[in-house]
Amino acid sequence: MSLVVIYRLLTPLLLFGFVQVILTKRFEVKDAAKICLLAEFSADFSLSYETAARTKAAALFSLPQDAQESPQSNCNNMTAPLLVVSFGNGHSLSMNFSRSNISYKMEELTLVLNMNDSTLFPNSSKVDLFNTTRSLDIIAKLNTTYTCLSDSTVSMENVNITLSKVQWEALPPAANFSKTKTECPADVSTSAPPTTLAPTTATPVIQNPIRGIYNLSNNNVTCFLAEMGLQINVTQMTGNKVTTKVFNINPHQVNVSGNCSSDHASLQLTDNWTILTFQFVVNTTLKIFYLKGILISTSFVPSPGNIFKNENTSLHYLQTTLGKSYMCQAEQVLQVTTNFSINVFELHVQPFKVDNSKYGTAEECQMDKDDMLIPIIVGAALAGLVLIVLIAYLIGRKRSHAGYQTI
Repeated sequence: MSLVVIYRLLTPLLLFGFVQVILTKRFEVKDAAKICLLAEFSADFSLSYETAARTKAAALFSLPQDAQESPQSNCNNMTAPLLVVSFGNGHSLSMNFSRSNISYKMEELTLVLNMNDSTLFPNSSKVDLFNTTRSLDIIAKLNTTYTCLSDSTVSMENVNITLSKVQWEALPPAANFSKTKTECPADVSTSAPPTTLAPTTATPVIQNPIRGIYNLSNNNVTCFLAEMGLQINVTQMTGNKVTTKVFNINPHQVNVSGNCSSDHASLQLTDNWTILTFQFVVNTTLKIFYLKGILISTSFVPSPGNIFKNENTSLHYLQTTLGKSYMCQAEQVLQVTTNFSINVFELHVQPFKVDNSKYGTAEECQMDKDDMLIPIIVGAALAGLVLIVLIAYLIGRKRSHAGYQTI
């Protein structure tokens, strides 16, 4: 069978969604003929909203390919570029940038959604505009392209925005992206040499962290179960350059503390250099729990002698039905702030309603589900291809005998 025939047979499979391709969209902001901002990325949105029947609903959608720069985008005299991306029925995503003598940063992300859009928000109780803003601090050197191939989730009021395959540059010296890059912490963690918990002059080969068991008890009764490997990513400006420190939490060198209640739970891991705290809460209305806050204080940072402190208490990660546990064998990147993230490996956690010191029924993360789904999709695609080839063969064979008569 020729390659042309195989391509024609595979085309229906592509059209029917057996293969999914994540597409990025490029945007430019100009002042007359001068470009002040280049940006290319894809974006996925997840929003929790209330219906007219006073029930909770979820909306999942992506930035469409027909999204475009709004006339509100401007260069602000080449000092503070603003990109406003318009899409759909009155929706927009805005990015505010600023510059200093040696760097630029994306400092604010704003999302405006038209809740009257019944296509995205059927039966929404709100019919006006939903507007939410999050301050950020994504820094890159001037004349470099900020890149982040890894997914990065920004948590805002009732909505999460996941940016993928990101590259942008404020005030580029030319009409295209600079070849020199400033990589995000998640990308650096997969390419830069890591360190262990104790400072060392060696540069060992990067390894996944050891999976630790972190359980809490209240009155000698287990109230919090957690197993996970933790890898910390911290980014700072050191002098005139952006530096990143990646290190693993060693479960054999930490003290475990915290507390449990019916609707709040806190896990704190402490060693000689780092204090790391996870905060979980319960939504009694939806009967779910989720990771709401992550706090860190560490002296194990790119700038020697400094102490790095950071926190985010408006997260919405690891959402799970109350009474069940959350499990994710795949590596997850928890983007806490723009310069602090945690890579979590082989996670299993249950901070509430622990019975007999055992995990409840596990709810798997989407990445684990996708890993199971891929072989099914591939198998279905191959089965479809075999069926199409068989039908084509039978039709061709029938036609080849059409001109003969039995004697």
